[in-house]
This record gives sequence, structure tokens and C-alpha cells, in this order.
Amino acid sequence: MNASANFIATRLRNQLLHGAAPATSAPDVVRWMGAVQAQDYAAAKWAVAQRAGMLTSTDLDQALADASILRTHVLRPTWHFVVPADIRWMLRLTAPRVKALMAFGNRESGFDEATLTRSNRLIAAALKDGRQLTRVELGDALRRAGIDFPNLIALGRLMVNAELDGVICSGALRGKQRTYALLDDRVPATKKMDRDTALAELASRYFASHGPATIKDFAWWSGLSVADCTAAVTHAQTRLAQTSVGGIAHWSASGGQRTSLRRANRAHLLPNFDEYTVGYADRDPIRDMDHLPTFDQRGDILNSVVIIDGRVAGTWKRSLQRTTVRVAITLFRPSSDEEAAAVVDAADRYGRFLELRAEVELRLAPSGTASSASR
Repeated sequence: MNASANFIATRLRNQLLHGAAPATSAPDVVRWMGAVQAQDYAAAKWAVAQRAGMLTSTDLDQALADASILRTHVLRPTWHFVVPADIRWMLRLTAPRVKALMAFGNRESGFDEATLTRSNRLIAAALKDGRQLTRVELGDALRRAGIDFPNLIALGRLMVNAELDGVICSGALRGKQRTYALLDDRVPATKKMDRDTALAELASRYFASHGPATIKDFAWWSGLSVADCTAAVTHAQTRLAQTSVGGIAHWSASGGQRTSLRRANRAHLLPNFDEYTVGYADRDPIRDMDHLPTFDQRGDILNSVVIIDGRVAGTWKRSLQRTTVRVAITLFRPSSDEEAAAVVDAADRYGRFLELRAEVELRLAPSGTASSASR
């Protein structure tokens, strides 16, 4: 196996997309990954489920309901899934930088520090005694108490501030509506972790689950400065191994074994913002440069993509029906019969996740004969 193929195979294994998965539950996956980007809730559920065997969308809803996983703003200023044991130390480590990035937007909405502090106090009061409320309901409570906000974006900023300050996190779904709950109601108090230890832990989690990767990749994923990420690698150096890829230092967990691509599950339908695409500053390694010379690595590649043997090979869209899900797949290059079968199998797995029968349409871009398969 050449160096490039080994690089991709190792990443797939560490991302739990290849080989015997050590994770069998949603908390196992999220804990291993460190955090899973989750602003698109339905997509994030599929990202977790396909890394843990036969989990369904309902299983992920239940994991959120029973607080075995949580959804909150942490790392970069967007939602992530995290496990309860990690949420407090991750917030203490990353929230200050996220809050600094949010400062302009808060001022734009007319929120000073006094307003943000009062908003936190009012939100906590509205959620006391185990209550779980939607964003709109919390907004109504804030307005009744005299805190006005010009629009829903501004209300969202108040919610994010409360998340970053460790006041609230995700509650259970109420029908299709998402709720908030007090963090203290969902997560027992945990012993504080000093900053150097937290930096080392975050680096260890990232490079174990995303490696081989660079410090620049880690800085992008974590939202921390390059200086902090460099220090984190130093603090975690006994748990990490360095390799050179194209003359650039990459890091992985120490003791990692070489792996090769097996024939089973060689294709995957990745959702929007999957960790395999969004978790790196440099996404060129997973592009097929012969067929994707103009595929935008910061835009298109973060949407729903098909990967075959670890590289982006197409896109996919779904259409939900009562008992079926129609999966329209567009490949960027001609595929072998074996590759096409693997892509159809990936669509079947998605159907099982939704507990629906998958109807698969497979076509070649920009032109070609479309074929359909129903499983």
C-alpha cells in the first residue's frame, strides 16, 4: 500500500468509518471523537449512527433525551454533541475564545455584559425545578422580564451566551421541537481540570480520532489558537506519535497500527458537516484531484458527499416518503460494479438508520445513464 492510501485508511479507521468499530453506542462515538459538529441535527445523528453499527435516528433522539449525549455550543462557535463528562472542562477551555468571537454580534444586538448576566439569571429561573423550554418560550420569558431583543438571531445570541457560561444545555425533544435545560440538572458536578491537563486531553482526543492531522487542523477544529494547540501537543506528547506527510508534521495517537482498506463498507454517505470533512483545515487529502479539480473544499465538500475508499466521489440527496427514503446519488466518475454495489449498500444502511426502505437512484455527472435500485 502506498503512503497516500495508508494515510487515508488510517484516518478512516480512526474516524470509526472503517474496520471493526470499538464504539457501539452514541456516547461511545461522541466520547471517542471528542465532539461531533451538530448544527444540522438530523445530519449529526447520522454522522454518529454510522460510526456505531446499527443505531437508528430514534436511538439518537433517546440519547439526547436521557442526556447520555448533549448538544451545546463548544469549540468553534457552533453546536456540537458532547458527552456529559466532557462538557464542563471543554467549556472552560474553549468558551473564552468563542465569547470573544461573539462580542461584536452581541454589541450589534445591543447586549452589554450587564444584560448578558441578567439574561443568564432569568433563563436559569425560567428553567428551575427541572423545566425544559424551547427557545421561543425562553424568549417570551425574557421579554416579560424586560429584556428585549430585535430578532431571533439576537435571541439565539442570548442562548449561546448562556450555553458558554455553563448555565444551559440541550433538553429532550418535545415532538419535533428542541428544548433547553439547566446544565446542572443534566450533568452532575465534576472535578475541575487545570488548563494544561485540559489542553492535553483535547489534543489526545482529536489526534486519536482524526489523525493523522496537523496542528493547523487541530486549531481549526478546536477553535483554539495555534499557540495553544502547539502547547497542547507538547503536554500530550507521551500519548501522541509524529509522522511526516509530504514534509509536514502530522500527529496521531501513539501505538496506532497500520491498516488497509477492506472491501466491505468501502463507500459511505456522509452528512453535512461530517467530522471526516469538517474536522480539518486542509481537505485536499480526501479530494480525488483527477476528478474534482474545482470541487470547493471549504463549501461543497462540507455538504452531503459520497466517499469511496476514503475520497470524495459524489454527492447525495434524500427525499422522505411515508415508508421509503429516496436516495439520489450523483457520482463524479464512472464506477466499477463493485463500487456501485458498495454505494447502494451505503444507501441501504442510511435507510435502516431511518427505519425506512431505501430506493436508490445512481447516476453519473454531468451526464450519463441513470439506474435505479430498490432495497
